Amino acid sequence: MKPTGDQVVATNRQARRNFELFDTFECGIVLRGSEVKSLRESKVQLSDAFAVIDSGEVWLHGLHIAPYSHAQAHSGHEPTRPRKLLLHRTEIERIRHRLQVDRLALVPLKLYFTDGRLKVELAIGKGRKTVDKRQDIAKRDAEREAARAVARARRSE
Repeated sequence: MKPTGDQVVATNRQARRNFELFDTFECGIVLRGSEVKSLRESKVQLSDAFAVIDSGEVWLHGLHIAPYSHAQAHSGHEPTRPRKLLLHRTEIERIRHRLQVDRLALVPLKLYFTDGRLKVELAIGKGRKTVDKRQDIAKRDAEREAARAVARARRSE
Protein backbone atom coordinates (compact mmCIF):
# COMPACT_ATOMS: atom_id res chain seq x y z
CA MET A 1 0.00 0.00 0.00
CA LYS A 2 1.42 3.39 -1.03
CA PRO A 3 1.59 6.18 1.54
CA THR A 4 -0.84 9.01 0.84
CA GLY A 5 0.04 12.70 0.87
CA ASP A 6 3.42 14.34 0.46
CA GLN A 7 6.54 12.65 1.82
CA VAL A 8 9.19 15.35 2.29
CA VAL A 9 12.71 14.17 1.46
CA ALA A 10 14.75 17.36 1.97
CA THR A 11 14.21 21.04 2.68
CA ASN A 12 16.41 24.06 2.08
CA ARG A 13 16.02 25.89 5.38
CA GLN A 14 18.73 28.45 4.56
CA ALA A 15 16.82 29.63 1.48
CA ARG A 16 14.13 31.33 3.56
CA ARG A 17 16.79 33.11 5.59
CA ASN A 18 19.08 34.13 2.72
CA PHE A 19 16.41 35.08 0.16
CA GLU A 20 13.24 37.12 0.11
CA LEU A 21 10.93 34.68 -1.70
CA PHE A 22 8.13 35.64 -4.06
CA ASP A 23 6.48 33.05 -6.35
CA THR A 24 6.74 29.28 -5.89
CA PHE A 25 6.43 26.57 -8.53
CA GLU A 26 6.08 22.80 -8.32
CA CYS A 27 8.02 20.89 -10.96
CA GLY A 28 9.10 17.37 -11.77
CA ILE A 29 12.70 16.23 -12.14
CA VAL A 30 14.40 13.78 -14.51
CA LEU A 31 16.25 11.10 -12.51
CA ARG A 32 17.95 7.73 -12.92
CA GLY A 33 16.78 4.66 -11.00
CA SER A 34 19.62 4.66 -8.47
CA GLU A 35 18.95 8.35 -7.74
CA VAL A 36 15.32 7.61 -6.89
CA LYS A 37 16.36 4.81 -4.53
CA SER A 38 18.86 7.12 -2.81
CA LEU A 39 16.18 9.80 -2.46
CA ARG A 40 13.81 7.31 -0.85
CA GLU A 41 16.54 6.83 1.78
CA SER A 42 16.85 10.67 2.09
CA LYS A 43 20.50 10.63 1.00
CA VAL A 44 20.38 14.11 -0.50
CA GLN A 45 21.80 17.57 0.19
CA LEU A 46 19.79 20.53 -1.10
CA SER A 47 21.51 23.50 0.58
CA ASP A 48 23.95 24.35 -2.25
CA ALA A 49 21.49 23.79 -5.10
CA PHE A 50 20.30 26.44 -7.55
CA ALA A 51 18.34 26.42 -10.80
CA VAL A 52 19.11 28.10 -14.12
CA ILE A 53 17.25 28.48 -17.39
CA ASP A 54 19.36 27.41 -20.37
CA SER A 55 17.95 27.47 -23.94
CA GLY A 56 14.34 27.10 -22.84
CA GLU A 57 14.96 24.35 -20.26
CA VAL A 58 15.32 24.59 -16.49
CA TRP A 59 18.33 22.80 -14.95
CA LEU A 60 19.04 22.12 -11.28
CA HIS A 61 22.74 22.42 -10.38
CA GLY A 62 24.49 21.61 -7.12
CA LEU A 63 21.98 19.03 -5.88
CA HIS A 64 24.01 16.23 -4.27
CA ILE A 65 22.34 12.81 -4.31
CA ALA A 66 24.59 10.22 -2.65
CA PRO A 67 25.21 7.00 -4.59
CA TYR A 68 22.75 4.22 -3.77
CA SER A 69 24.33 1.75 -1.37
CA HIS A 70 23.23 -1.38 -3.28
CA ALA A 71 23.83 -0.06 -6.83
CA GLN A 72 26.56 -1.57 -8.97
CA ALA A 73 29.39 0.67 -10.16
CA HIS A 74 28.31 0.66 -13.83
CA SER A 75 24.63 1.34 -13.10
CA GLY A 76 25.07 4.09 -10.50
CA HIS A 77 24.98 7.84 -11.01
CA GLU A 78 27.19 10.90 -10.67
CA PRO A 79 26.25 12.60 -7.36
CA THR A 80 26.27 16.26 -8.49
CA ARG A 81 25.31 16.13 -12.17
CA PRO A 82 22.92 18.80 -13.52
CA ARG A 83 19.34 17.52 -13.54
CA LYS A 84 16.57 18.68 -15.85
CA LEU A 85 13.42 20.09 -14.25
CA LEU A 86 10.02 19.60 -15.86
CA LEU A 87 7.85 22.70 -16.22
CA HIS A 88 5.35 23.88 -18.81
CA ARG A 89 6.78 26.14 -21.50
CA THR A 90 4.55 29.04 -20.41
CA GLU A 91 5.82 28.74 -16.82
CA ILE A 92 9.43 28.70 -18.02
CA GLU A 93 8.87 31.83 -20.09
CA ARG A 94 7.17 33.60 -17.17
CA ILE A 95 10.06 32.68 -14.86
CA ARG A 96 12.70 33.65 -17.44
CA HIS A 97 11.10 37.05 -17.99
CA ARG A 98 10.86 37.73 -14.26
CA LEU A 99 14.49 36.69 -13.64
CA GLN A 100 15.80 38.95 -16.41
CA VAL A 101 13.71 42.01 -15.58
CA ASP A 102 14.05 42.02 -11.79
CA ARG A 103 17.50 40.34 -11.48
CA LEU A 104 16.23 37.57 -9.20
CA ALA A 105 17.36 33.99 -8.49
CA LEU A 106 15.65 30.61 -8.83
CA VAL A 107 16.01 28.70 -5.54
CA PRO A 108 14.86 25.14 -4.72
CA LEU A 109 12.99 25.00 -1.39
CA LYS A 110 12.19 21.32 -0.92
CA LEU A 111 12.12 17.86 -2.49
CA TYR A 112 9.14 15.61 -1.85
CA PHE A 113 7.32 12.58 -3.20
CA THR A 114 3.70 12.97 -4.33
CA ASP A 115 1.96 9.80 -5.49
CA GLY A 116 5.33 8.11 -6.04
CA ARG A 117 6.76 10.94 -8.15
CA LEU A 118 9.51 13.26 -6.94
CA LYS A 119 8.67 16.95 -7.07
CA VAL A 120 10.82 20.02 -6.50
CA GLU A 121 9.41 23.23 -5.07
CA LEU A 122 11.16 26.18 -6.70
CA ALA A 123 10.88 29.80 -5.65
CA ILE A 124 11.83 33.07 -7.26
CA GLY A 125 13.80 35.07 -4.72
CA LYS A 126 15.98 38.07 -4.16
CA GLY A 127 19.15 37.73 -2.10
CA ARG A 128 19.07 39.41 1.29
CA LYS A 129 21.81 41.54 2.73
CA THR A 130 23.14 40.99 6.26
CA VAL A 131 21.26 44.07 7.52
CA ASP A 132 17.94 42.65 6.30
CA LYS A 133 18.63 39.36 8.10
CA ARG A 134 19.39 41.21 11.34
CA GLN A 135 16.15 43.17 11.08
CA ASP A 136 14.17 39.95 10.60
CA ILE A 137 15.85 38.35 13.62
CA ALA A 138 15.12 41.43 15.77
CA LYS A 139 11.48 41.47 14.62
CA ARG A 140 11.06 37.75 15.39
CA ASP A 141 12.62 38.19 18.85
CA ALA A 142 10.28 41.10 19.61
CA GLU A 143 7.25 39.03 18.55
CA ARG A 144 8.37 36.12 20.75
CA GLU A 145 8.86 38.43 23.75
CA ALA A 146 5.40 39.94 23.22
CA ALA A 147 3.84 36.45 23.05
CA ARG A 148 5.62 35.48 26.27
CA ALA A 149 4.38 38.61 28.01
CA VAL A 150 0.79 37.86 26.95
CA ALA A 151 1.14 34.27 28.19
CA ARG A 152 2.52 35.47 31.55
CA ALA A 153 -0.36 37.93 31.90
CA ARG A 154 -2.90 35.19 31.21
CA ARG A 155 -1.34 32.86 33.78
CA SER A 156 -1.35 35.50 36.52
CA GLU A 157 -5.09 36.22 36.11
